[in-house]
Amino acid sequence: MSRKTVFIAFFLLLVATQFSCRRQCRYDVIVNVDSVFYDLGQESVARRAHHADSVFTAMNLNGVVLYAEEGRVVYEKAFGYRDLSKRDKDPLRIDDAFQLSSNSKMFTATAIMLLKMEGKLDYNDDVRLYIPELPYEGITLRMLLHHRSGLPRYDAMADTYWPSRRTPFSNEAMIDMLAQRKPQPYGTPGAGYFYNNINYALLASVVERVSRQNFEDFMHERIFEPLGMNHTYIYSMRGEPTVSLYMPTDVQGHDMMKKGPVKTQNDYLNGVMGDKIMFSTVEDLWTFNEAIDHNTLLPDSIQREAFEPGLRNWKNDENYGFGWRLTKKYPGTFFHYGWWKGYRSLVIRDVAHRRFVAMLCNTTQLIPDEVWDFVSDTTDRLPEAEYIR
Repeated sequence: MSRKTVFIAFFLLLVATQFSCRRQCRYDVIVNVDSVFYDLGQESVARRAHHADSVFTAMNLNGVVLYAEEGRVVYEKAFGYRDLSKRDKDPLRIDDAFQLSSNSKMFTATAIMLLKMEGKLDYNDDVRLYIPELPYEGITLRMLLHHRSGLPRYDAMADTYWPSRRTPFSNEAMIDMLAQRKPQPYGTPGAGYFYNNINYALLASVVERVSRQNFEDFMHERIFEPLGMNHTYIYSMRGEPTVSLYMPTDVQGHDMMKKGPVKTQNDYLNGVMGDKIMFSTVEDLWTFNEAIDHNTLLPDSIQREAFEPGLRNWKNDENYGFGWRLTKKYPGTFFHYGWWKGYRSLVIRDVAHRRFVAMLCNTTQLIPDEVWDFVSDTTDRLPEAEYIR
């Protein structure tokens, strides 16, 4: 029921009641419109939360989910355990931090946008302005943001040339190896879209060189701390001579094998930042979403470009902004999946219907497509949050 319809209905009810009471009642009749909207809103929220619980419980996840609509959290719940290899398993909690995998990219893009806002770089700058040793010409920061650089994969290069899997491979090691080995690029810069983690790893290095700070420190001081994302951090192996057996985190990742879940060991490629390896919680991700909506970090003139397609003339149903995916199937919706070394994640920002989903899982089990059916179902919509008092 629309806001206008509700107002009209209660106005007519009030008029009719007052007219009737002029002849029959001794007392004035008072209709508390605020409480009517409150009751209507609470009932809708409870119904929507019940629907969310039925959908997410049926997915048999090992992870944490948060669903928000019209500016308020409607549902959040933890399913399963932190470490599935233990005999005495600790249940997951709402405030547990998970590795975001590729959902780290939206934050790396935000760092670049902050530096753009401050006039310290331009999206059309050649990346070699900041990383002069890079042996590839004609690649701009915008191409990196949109995955249109044509660069080779750093993981394949490292697997071939890095001497030891027990020694962390870092962003600077990646740049040095690119300069020395000069692997063949996959395509011409700007000619086509090719999703590749190297783009956002290089953007993290640009952040370091422009800000003269370690990437993890910049992210904490400029994004996480100002927004109150108190459980969010970048995992770093900086200065560590060897790769630890497991990452030092309460929530361990797991590979789903035929015999069952197996705890994922730490990896030498986890030393590379910007494309992955950020840890966060569903509530901190909701905080970030609210910061986007209210332009807390960035003005709309800067922020809006994150959600514009990298290719204006879409050649297929998928496109890419600055750290966000776009799809013709769901106009006005921006999202990203994450998958890396025992973790999966999904973040959905449905601007058209003011809905938000964060799903963080510590297994490689696929996230079911039913989440999209739930988010896109507009038959049951909540009233705007400002009318819930």
